[in-house]
Amino acid sequence: MSAELHAWKPAGEQDLIDVCDKTRPRCPLAHNEQLHWAVLRQQEARQVLSDHSTFSNKVSRHVSVPNGMDPPRHGDYRRIIEPYFGPEPMAEFRPRCQAVINQLSQRLSGEVELITQFAEPLSLQLQCAFMGWPDSLHGPLRDWTARQHAATRNRDSIALKALAETFDGYIGEQLTRRRQQGKDAPNDVTTRLLAERINGRALTHEELVSLIRNWTVGELGTITACVAIVAHYLAAHPHIQQQLKQDPGLRPAAIDEILRIHPPLLSNRRITTKEVKLGDTLLPAGSRLTLLWASINRDEAIFGNPNTFRPLENRPHNLLYGAGIHVCPGAPLARMELELTLDALLNAGMLGLISGKTPVKAQYPAGGFSELWVRVE
Repeated sequence: MSAELHAWKPAGEQDLIDVCDKTRPRCPLAHNEQLHWAVLRQQEARQVLSDHSTFSNKVSRHVSVPNGMDPPRHGDYRRIIEPYFGPEPMAEFRPRCQAVINQLSQRLSGEVELITQFAEPLSLQLQCAFMGWPDSLHGPLRDWTARQHAATRNRDSIALKALAETFDGYIGEQLTRRRQQGKDAPNDVTTRLLAERINGRALTHEELVSLIRNWTVGELGTITACVAIVAHYLAAHPHIQQQLKQDPGLRPAAIDEILRIHPPLLSNRRITTKEVKLGDTLLPAGSRLTLLWASINRDEAIFGNPNTFRPLENRPHNLLYGAGIHVCPGAPLARMELELTLDALLNAGMLGLISGKTPVKAQYPAGGFSELWVRVE
């Protein structure tokens, strides 16, 4: 049985979560003009995630390394990417990550607009530090992010195309500079990517730009959303905030649980390669699907009341970073950044919401908040 998501329009992100909560108990799939076939429950989501030959990631005509690829090509690129997020690189980056967080957390005092004063600069500076990019890119990238969000909300395809070219230009400049420096190029992630080989050949410029774009654009938006969601949850639930202050060992699982309750990444796309039955619906080849994390990670059949905070019990079933061959390769980096950030938030003082300054939720397809005032004392 499927249903129509009539009540949802692509405006308020929380509206989507609310509508999914009302629709999901009645059906595993729902249809919407923008989302096409939306997968609402975890059972069907796991079918999609595990059957990559039927549910393809090649949903766009543009090159997308490796997100928009299927096996065996996808595996060739994953083998290049995954070592960058292994234990040794994470341990190497940790002190730099900690230094960025320590510096920015000094702003956490009194009344703070968390998005612009902390979450956005944090995600931007962390990603630039990880890639080895100069501080001079902080301003242009922050401006680019704001314009990208506006164009996405407005579905302005002309502006989005121009912004994509602008961002690719930033990446191209960093690659060109390192090529020109040769042996004098800094030993950072961007330089090391230039030396990678796939099936015996160097990555093309287009492949490198696509790979780095996916890393960076995804990281900027998602980490900003995650930090804001976690901070809001702590401010709205002082008893959990106090529990985490007293029990540091619970913090990693708590982050995953908060981001299950309020997903930072709302959706991913797939397309069917052949006729397939999903739930009770027979989908023809070429059907477009949206894996709606705003619903899947709140499935009552798996989690009971989706708003109940049960970090240890729910963690084994949490699809925060996906599953299968397309599970997020950058999860170790994101987890490290978020755990260090949570430590900083808890060390700064008690977080609370401010009367009269209602949080403004982000608009689809972004998750989290576009404005969030908190008091730190």
